[in-house]
Amino acid sequence: MRFQDAARDARAVVYAGIQADPLVAHAATLLVDASTAQRILARTVMNGETLDADGWRAAFPSLFAAASPDANDSARREHSEAILAAAMLVAGRGEEVRSQFRGAIIEALAERLLARRVPPASIRRERRILFDGRPAEIHPYDVTVERPSGAEAYDCKWGARGINPEVLLQLDAARAAAADEGERLTVALVVFDARRSCAVRLARLSPPSGKVGLVALESLDRLAGVADDVR
Repeated sequence: MRFQDAARDARAVVYAGIQADPLVAHAATLLVDASTAQRILARTVMNGETLDADGWRAAFPSLFAAASPDANDSARREHSEAILAAAMLVAGRGEEVRSQFRGAIIEALAERLLARRVPPASIRRERRILFDGRPAEIHPYDVTVERPSGAEAYDCKWGARGINPEVLLQLDAARAAAADEGERLTVALVVFDARRSCAVRLARLSPPSGKVGLVALESLDRLAGVADDVR
């Protein structure tokens, strides 16, 4: 099993520009230390239904309540305001660009969370996994952890509707091929959507082996090696 950079075709070049946009890094950095409620706020706002900031504050009163003397309450409100501002910038983009930004943000968030558990140098983006004697998949994995003690491959999705049979088959086939070579490869979907929505989608698709993991919005901190967020 070995890893290879994805082909630098026109799509990859355009998307690389999105990935390098400062807004992507800023939003991902804010979401790393966000609570589940704050991540739900970001997802809801980034869907682009409205740019009414006051309306969003009213929709999430627990995140924007007037700060009490407690320092934690003040910090939560400030963080929520920063997340709202960044999410509004994403929401204000055109539909196609907004979709690309959201995907890039989730990938960057996954990378940052993984870096809290594994050496940052082992984390790569847009990589293919190759096996001797097997046809190479064209589709690269969004985020990979490349280390001898156990590699990992993640495909990142903004919503549950982005989960499709092809990506499940590719993840499972890579896991099985690694096992055939005596190596361990952990594979999973990272989906910035509710666990229940993902479960409903997966139930319709009948995953090939049940060995493709799922990291939903409520459990994103598992990437960093911590238990599900209950904040």
